Amino acid sequence: MPTRRDLFAVTAGAATAGLVAPAPAQAAAVERWVATWAAVPTTVPPGRPVVIEDQTVRHVVHCSAGGDELRIRLTNEFGETPLRIGAVRVALRAGSGASTTTVPGTDRRVTFSGRGDITIPSGSPAVSDPVRLRLPAGGDLAISAYFPARTPVTTLAAFAYQENVIAAGDVTAARAVTPVSTVTQDLFLSGVAVRAHGAAVVTLGDSITNGANTATNLNHRWPDLLAARFRAARLPRGVANAGVSGNRLLHDPNPPAGSGAEAFANYFGVSALRRFDRDVLARPAARYLIVLLGVNDLGHPGTVAPPGEVVSAGDLIAGHRQLIARAHEAGLTAIGGTILPFKGDTLGFFSAENERKRSALNHWIRRSGEYDAVADFDAAMRDPADPLRLRPAYDSGDHLHPNDAGMAAMAAAVPLGVFR
Repeated sequence: MPTRRDLFAVTAGAATAGLVAPAPAQAAAVERWVATWAAVPTTVPPGRPVVIEDQTVRHVVHCSAGGDELRIRLTNEFGETPLRIGAVRVALRAGSGASTTTVPGTDRRVTFSGRGDITIPSGSPAVSDPVRLRLPAGGDLAISAYFPARTPVTTLAAFAYQENVIAAGDVTAARAVTPVSTVTQDLFLSGVAVRAHGAAVVTLGDSITNGANTATNLNHRWPDLLAARFRAARLPRGVANAGVSGNRLLHDPNPPAGSGAEAFANYFGVSALRRFDRDVLARPAARYLIVLLGVNDLGHPGTVAPPGEVVSAGDLIAGHRQLIARAHEAGLTAIGGTILPFKGDTLGFFSAENERKRSALNHWIRRSGEYDAVADFDAAMRDPADPLRLRPAYDSGDHLHPNDAGMAAMAAAVPLGVFR
């Protein structure tokens, strides 16, 4: 955790740098569209994609901020042909866990430019018209989309850690549906915003931010638990999770030819530098950024990326500086997250050289003063008996990703004072 002196220094640094992010009182005073949930779309690996036809996909999304109106963002950003969606409806989700049943009386038709169906051009997203529906903070939505024609799944978030379902026919308005299959992916869905007071926090990261190895259906990703802290503190902040499993700061996916990584590397998404405008700046009311990136830049070369993509600590620092500059240019407060320890990991990431680079990057994040504040995830997660390893109580078993308890410790390591 940052010391009081550290927090004073970064606060003073933000003031002298002329940041234009609104003060909390200003942010809370204005009602605007605020991101309350997000998923980062990627393309799919080579081969035959999943196909849906005359079927409804029902997603369950766990929202952070609440409001009386909402908008839904669909996406065909990696489709090569127009995407036709016959109907979309939204309702409050009843129950918890894997339930996709809706609350009676909350079902609403979703329109796009006044129409109940939509064809989304290749490479484009689509934002719905406002929908009148009272969504409580921390509530769940069931979002149902009907695909009447043969539709290859080309755009998705591959790791949702939530069971979504596919059902036969147009059952978008049904309270309960009978699944023909269950997927833990978000298909053609990338965001929800609510009309509310406050601002949005975007968490830009990799699998650790995405929620890897947490229990499915329980919303124990650290951004979800941070959102719960905001609600408990009565801070009007939405949280948009822009984590992508396997994501790197500096490089796009590049699996070696003939390697097994060709079957999954596209799910890693393009580099954070490349996707920053779409996944951070385009989120409604984005005012704060938390960055946790670098471990895959260290670990992928020689495992699921070519050895020629090895990076130095200086390369990573330069990439983080670009994120800070672009965030500040847009008026966002930027919080840097230190990289978690990963000695003994089962993915082959750890080496003495990678540890030296991690240590140098973390020292810069903590001490340079270039980030407006620091979330010292490393200090919160390391094993006191061996600081190069994850604390056993927080280790999911692969010595790289936290378990659910570790995610709670990460959420607790984010200094709330930055957002007040």
